[in-house]
This record gives sequence, structure tokens and C-alpha cells, in this order.
Amino acid sequence: MTTTLEFPVLLRLIDERSTAFRAAVASAPSLDVQVPTCPEWTLFDLAQHIGEGRRDWAATVAAGPAPAKSAAEGAPVAPRERETLLAWLAESTEQLLDALRKAGPDRGCWTWWGTSQSPQTSGAVARHQLQQMAVHTYDAQITVGAPQPLPAEVALDGVDEFLSTCVATTSAWPHKPAVVDFHASEGHSWRLSLSADGARTARLPGPGTISATAADQDQDQDQDLDAANASARGTADELVLILHDRIPINSLELDGDRRLFDQLSAWDPDE
Repeated sequence: MTTTLEFPVLLRLIDERSTAFRAAVASAPSLDVQVPTCPEWTLFDLAQHIGEGRRDWAATVAAGPAPAKSAAEGAPVAPRERETLLAWLAESTEQLLDALRKAGPDRGCWTWWGTSQSPQTSGAVARHQLQQMAVHTYDAQITVGAPQPLPAEVALDGVDEFLSTCVATTSAWPHKPAVVDFHASEGHSWRLSLSADGARTARLPGPGTISATAADQDQDQDQDLDAANASARGTADELVLILHDRIPINSLELDGDRRLFDQLSAWDPDE
């Protein structure tokens, strides 16, 4: 698993982001307020999604290797009363963390990202769950008018996690082969290579350059690794929010063929 965060750090940060999420819910004037970044949901709907989802992932991690995702059995429904809801959310987080602690980072379990560059392990689940909590905490915070940047260590790992888990695939890219680079102002860069073989990502040692050893083995070695068809630059926080469709792409400094970003956003490899 390509990550700068150790398993205990992932668990700590999941707990921290979950606490921040509950703080946003606690400060809301109403649970029925619409979430601007998820307009089909109210804040209660978002909280329900968070609680139920963490319980289901806890059951999935506890089940180990399996052909399908597990569902939490006998779980109480999300309560409408705010204080009870907050306690239910805290219990949901603890169930997930407890399952992850018991499993450890290397145990296999079901995931939906079988053709990505992320392993099907409880460690990869922890990494993805951190990003889910981080982005949904942003959703809750912007709902109550108090959005905060993602913590730097969360955001930096979040760019890598999104590209390797949510974008990387063996499904064919339906457009002309292309290379897209993402540069974080904190000094980290990533390359996404798109072709008939799918999408693969690799860390770059610096903006605009890549070493032969860092290149993904699936890349065409004859490709000019210094050239990108398009690139995006911003803070890691901005890159994560762009990748999750929370803020517009023009929030970043863009170079090259901007159509590639629209094509990426519209691409569903499963279709």
C-alpha cells in the first residue's frame, strides 16, 4: 500500500475527523438544513450515511475475506434526537475502529476496488475510511458555515489514496491516451497515465519529472515521462476537494488540455 501514514496514525485520524464531524452536527441550527456539497441530503441524512456506513464497514472488516460486503446486523436506526444521534455516531466510529484494531493492517477483506492499485486489506479500508470521514466532515462544516481545511497529513495522503483507489483501474480509458499530473504546493506530485490498458498512478519526485524507478511498471517505457498533457496545481486540500467534486476545477492552476479534467470527472469505468 503506497501511503505515508502508518496504520495507528490512520486510526487516530479517523477518530479525530469523526470528532470534528460530530462537532459540526452539534453546532447546526437544525438537522434538516441542506448540505450544499450533497444537495440531495439534509444534515441528518449525511449523519445517517456516516453512522450506517461505518457500522457496515466494521462488519465487513470483521468478516475478513468474503465475496461481498457485510451489513451490520441488528444495528439501531439513526435517532432523530440530536444528543442521541451524536452518541450513535460516536458508537459507529468506535465499532469501525475496534474492528480495524482487531484485524490489523494486513488482513484481507472485501472491498469494491479490486482492479485498482490499492490492496483488498483492512489497512486499505482504514486509509479509505479516513478520506471518507475527512471529506464528509468538510461537508458538515460547510453546511454550518464553518469549513476548515483538511489537515495537511490527511490531504497529502488523500490525493494519493483517491488516485490509487478511486481512479486507478484496468478498464480501458475511452479517449485518446493521456498523462495528467497533479502537483501539491506542499511539494508532492502524482502522475496519472490513461490508456486502453486503464488508469495507473505513480508518485513523482518533483513537479514535472519522474524517475524510472518511480514509474509504474505498467507504463510504456518509451513514453516521454517529462511531458504531461495536462496538469493541476494547488494545495493538497484543494486537490482532494477537487477530486471529490467538492469545489470547481478552476479553483486550481491548470495547464495543458483542460478537457481532460472534464473527461476524468465524467468517466465511469464500470459503465
